[in-house]
Amino acid sequence: MNTDEEYRRAVLEPARAAGDQPPEDLRVRYMLREPLEPAAVAAAVKQVRQCWRRARGQLKYRRLVDRLEAEHRELAAVFAAAERGDVRPLAERLRGGRERDERRREAVRARLADAAGALRMVTPAEVEAIARAAGVPADEGRALAAVERIDVREPDRLPPTAPYAAYPKVRESLDVLGRRHLPDFLFGERLTGPMRVLDGFAAAGVTLDAAAVEAAVAAWARRSRDTSTTHAGTILAGLRSDADPSELVRYDIVERLRERARQRASERALLRFAMEDLGIEPGDARRLVFAIVRESGGGGGVAARLRALLDAGEVYAAAEMADGGLDNDAPDEAAVLAAEARRRVEAAVRLREQAAAETDPDRAWRLLADALRLVGDLPGAAELQRRLPPEPVPAVRADVDVTAGGTTVRLFFEPSPSTAGDVRYHVVRRRDRPPRGAADGEPLVGGRDERPPVNAPLYYAVTAVRGEAASAPVVTGPVVVRPEPADVAVAAGDGVVTGRWRLPAEAAGVRVTRDGHRVPATRDGFSEIVPNEATHHYLIAAVYLDADGREVVTPGVRRSAAPSAPPDPVFELAAAPDPADPDALFVRFDPPGHGTVELVLTHEPPPWPRSALLPVAELRGVVRRLPSDPAPGGLRVRPGSAGWIMAVTVAGGFAAIGAHHRHVHLPPPGRVVADRRGGHVHLGFDWPGDAAEVEVAFRVGRSGDGRPVTRRAVTRAAYDTQGGLRLPVPEDEPVEVTVAAVGTAGDGRLTGPAVSARVAARTVVAYELVRGGPPWRRSLTVRLSAGRAARIGRLELVLREGRVMPHRAGDGETVQVWESVPVPGEVTVDLPRVAGPYWLRCFADDDVIELGDPPVRSLRVAK
Repeated sequence: MNTDEEYRRAVLEPARAAGDQPPEDLRVRYMLREPLEPAAVAAAVKQVRQCWRRARGQLKYRRLVDRLEAEHRELAAVFAAAERGDVRPLAERLRGGRERDERRREAVRARLADAAGALRMVTPAEVEAIARAAGVPADEGRALAAVERIDVREPDRLPPTAPYAAYPKVRESLDVLGRRHLPDFLFGERLTGPMRVLDGFAAAGVTLDAAAVEAAVAAWARRSRDTSTTHAGTILAGLRSDADPSELVRYDIVERLRERARQRASERALLRFAMEDLGIEPGDARRLVFAIVRESGGGGGVAARLRALLDAGEVYAAAEMADGGLDNDAPDEAAVLAAEARRRVEAAVRLREQAAAETDPDRAWRLLADALRLVGDLPGAAELQRRLPPEPVPAVRADVDVTAGGTTVRLFFEPSPSTAGDVRYHVVRRRDRPPRGAADGEPLVGGRDERPPVNAPLYYAVTAVRGEAASAPVVTGPVVVRPEPADVAVAAGDGVVTGRWRLPAEAAGVRVTRDGHRVPATRDGFSEIVPNEATHHYLIAAVYLDADGREVVTPGVRRSAAPSAPPDPVFELAAAPDPADPDALFVRFDPPGHGTVELVLTHEPPPWPRSALLPVAELRGVVRRLPSDPAPGGLRVRPGSAGWIMAVTVAGGFAAIGAHHRHVHLPPPGRVVADRRGGHVHLGFDWPGDAAEVEVAFRVGRSGDGRPVTRRAVTRAAYDTQGGLRLPVPEDEPVEVTVAAVGTAGDGRLTGPAVSARVAARTVVAYELVRGGPPWRRSLTVRLSAGRAARIGRLELVLREGRVMPHRAGDGETVQVWESVPVPGEVTVDLPRVAGPYWLRCFADDDVIELGDPPVRSLRVAK
C-alpha cells in the first residue's frame, strides 16, 4: 500500500465520515512518530501536504482538504519551530489536541444522553447525526453509546391502522365494561404478570389463541342477557374475526399509548403508564414508547404553555395557570397536563408539611428535597430547606507545628454526621475567649493558621454550614503559641564560645544554660570564656510572661561547640614529583605546632595573606581540598590539574592560611614508540594532557662516547600535522630518545617527567646469489658482505614458484636454514630443480641485522 492510499484510509475517510472534521490529534493528521525529531517532523509534514494536493483533485475530498490547508496555516509557526530544532511548541499542541478530542467525546456523550432520555434508546440515524455534528466518526459515536449503555436500534414498526375495521366499537365496549385492554377482557384475574405484545403475545399462565376466545364466548353465553353482554359480544366479534388476535391486541395497546402521547405525556410518563397501568413487560414497554415518540405529533395553545412550564420545572406555576385560566372546553391534552400539575403540587405540599413538623433536620431536608424534585418552584420549600442546620462536627484538635518557615497551627476534625445536602465547614479563630458562631472571629482557610498571635490564648471553632444555616460551633483551646529563638548559631573560638539568635518580639527574654548551669545572655546573644579542647552543650530557650505575669520557659534549642586554640600556619613548603608515581607530588613542610594541615588547590593566586585566619566554611567555598596520603616529612597528593597548591592548618572552625606552591600539571607522554625506518627513526606517543609543547632529546651512538645530545621543541600542531616525529639516525648507530612535557610558571620554564625509548643499531648485510657447478649438479652460493664483521643468528633461503616475489619467510618453501652465519662469508646449497619460473630470496631472523637484496634479475629464475 502506498502512502496516499494509507493516508486516505487512516485519515481522510474517517474525517469525511465525521462531517469533514479533521482529527484534532496532529500525530494522526500528519502521521508523526514518537519521539519527535525535527528532521522527521519536517519530512512527514511535507509528505502529508503532497497527499492533500493529490487528494484535492477528487471532489469528495475538496472541502476537507481546504479545511486542512486553512488550519495548517495556523500551525505554520509550530512546524517552523520544529524544523529549526525546537519541538516544544509542537509537543504542547499535541497535548492540547488530545484534550480537544476528549471534549468532543464528552459533548457526544452528553448529546446522546439527551437524545436517549429516560428510555436510554436512540436510532442509528440519530447517533450518526450527533457524531457528525460533534466532529467524530459514526463508529466512535456508536462505541460511546455502548459505553453509556444506550441501546442503538431502529424503532419497531407499529400498525398504522387497526386490523379490524370496527375496532372503535371494540374500544368503546372495553371502556364501558371497565377493562384496561383486550387481554384484561379475555383472561381477567388469570392475567397476573407482565405481558409481551411485540413479536407476538406472551404472558405467564395464559395463551392467546382461538381456544381462549371460544372459552370467553362460552363464559359470556352462560350469563343473563343485559347491556354488558351486548358490549361483550361486540368485543368477541372482533376477536373471532379474520384479524389475528395478537395483532388486534398489539394495536389496542399501541393505540392507548398513542392517545397518551397525543396528550403530550413525557417519555417517563408513557413508560410508567405502559408498565403500571397496562401491565406491559419493561423491555416491550421501552420499545413501544421508543417507537411511539419517534412518530410525528404536535400541540399548541394552552396545552403548549402548560407543557412548556412543566418542562421548565415550574410545576406550581402550571397548576396556578390551570386553576385560573383553564376553560371547561379546553382540549383533552390541556386537561391532562393540568391534572398532572395539580397532582404533583398536592404531593409536594404534603411533603413540605411533613418536613415542617419533622424534628430531625436531616430527615426534614430530604423530605423538602423530594418536594422540590416534584415541584421545583414550590413556595417556601427552598427557604425552609436552607434554614435547616446540619449536625456539628464530633470534635476538634489543634496541633502546633514549628518549621523553618515559622509556626503554624493545624486543625483536625471529623466530618459532620449529617449526610444530607452540601455540608461545608467554617473555621474561625478568636483571642481570649471561645467563638460563639461562624462569624465570631477571624476566618481561616483550609484549617491552617499560618500566622497565629504569639503568647496569647487562642480559641478555634469549627462550624458545619448547610445552605444559610450553621450548626453550633465546636471549640478547641486555649492554644498558646510560644516560638523558640530563631536562627540560633553558636561559634567557638580560642577559649571562648559566642552565641547569636533572633528572639521573637513578644518574648520577655532568653535563658541560656550550659551543662545545667546558667549563662549570662542578652536578647541577642552571649559570650563565655570556657576551656579549650572540650565540647560544651548549650540550651537556648525563650522566656514569656503569661497573663498573671509569671515566667514561662520554652523547651529550648540545643547547640554544641568545641573551642580550641587558633591554628598555626605552614610557613614554608616544597613540592617535587614523586619518582614512583608521575601524577603525584610530594609536598614537604615542617608540621605546625597546633592544628591539622590540609592541602587545597586554587586556580588563581590565593587572595589571602599568609597567617590569615578564616572560617573553614568560608574557605571551603572557594578552594578544592586535595585528598592526601601521609609521607615522611609531608604529604603525597594528586592535583589532577594546574593551579596553586596551598597549605592550610585547620583547628576547630577556623583555618590558617599557609605557604603555597605554583603547580604546573605536566603529565608524562604515554605509549612512546620508536621505529627505525631506513636512515630515520619514527617517534610516536600520546600527547601529554594540555601541554603546549614537548621537548624531544636524542643522542646517537653508545653511551660514553661523548656525542652531544640533540634537543628539539615540538608543538602540538607540528606533531599532529606530521603524524609523529622523524629523527635522522644512521642505520648502523644506536639512539636513545627522551620525551617530556614543557610548561611555563611565571618567567620560568618547567619540564615534566621524561619518558625514554632506545633503538639499537643495525648492520646492513648485502648478499649475492651465485649459480655454479656442472650441468648435472648445479649449486647455489650465497655470498655475504658488510662494512664490518658481524654474525647472522639465523639465515633462511626461501623459494616461491610463480611470478610473485616472497616478502616474508612464510611466503614460500624453505630451501635451507643456516645458524650463526659469519659475515663476510658464504654458504652453498644444491640448486633447486623446479619446472616453471620461481623466486629465491634470503631472510635474516636477527634484531640487529638487516639484509640488502641483490638486483631483482638475480632473484628471479625464468624458464
